[in-house]
Amino acid sequence: MPIDEDVTGEELDKDVRQELMSLPKTLAEDVARNLVMVARLLDEAPEQAYAYAKVALRLASRVPSVREAAGFAAYGVQKYSEALAEFRAARRMTGLQHLWPVMADCERGLGRPEKALAMAGEPEVQKLDKAGQVEMRLVAAGARRDMGQPDAAVVTLQSPELASNSVQPWTARLRYAYADALLEVGREDEAREWFAKALEADQGGLTDASDRLAELDGVEFIDALAEEDENENEDKGVVGEAGAEGQVSSEG
Repeated sequence: MPIDEDVTGEELDKDVRQELMSLPKTLAEDVARNLVMVARLLDEAPEQAYAYAKVALRLASRVPSVREAAGFAAYGVQKYSEALAEFRAARRMTGLQHLWPVMADCERGLGRPEKALAMAGEPEVQKLDKAGQVEMRLVAAGARRDMGQPDAAVVTLQSPELASNSVQPWTARLRYAYADALLEVGREDEAREWFAKALEADQGGLTDASDRLAELDGVEFIDALAEEDENENEDKGVVGEAGAEGQVSSEG
């Protein structure tokens, strides 16, 4: 797999580079550069990210960060069984619990929302930081909706973090999920309020809260380029018809 010329491997977090020091220097550099490519492509080109992750995994399967990266890459292409196996391996190697929410979401992806919901009640959740606990709450609410329990999903998302006016990295997603859950149970006015709150907190454009708000307000966006093309085609059609009439009259 080709590596971008500007990738050195130094872009990785210090903790990951520390883990790779257990490998021979040249091998560590190769693995590091593949991991950078995984991170670079994960959102925009998940299939390519998955391919780079497989290379890193083949080179260094005993490194926890490699197993974790492989898990996220598999998760990105909806290979949930594979992702779950990699996350479990990384967790065994480190003893850390930060992957617990995404492991639960893999269970949802595999059609086992009951398992995901059970994981939300396990002691591991208490060992998560605040961001991890919010993520677990989002997964649990999703599992409730998977199980046809939308009202329970609304209740699941009601929390001190949701009520807080403090804006954290997870605030926009939590508010958006709550708005979406409210909309599903027919509480449209409240949903609109929370989509607006999500948009207010969404500094990085993580959600489509603005589109959802516009939809609720009955606003329709017009594609100016498409409209321009349509007008151009109509003009061509008028010219064509005029030309055809001219030919008929000349024949007459």
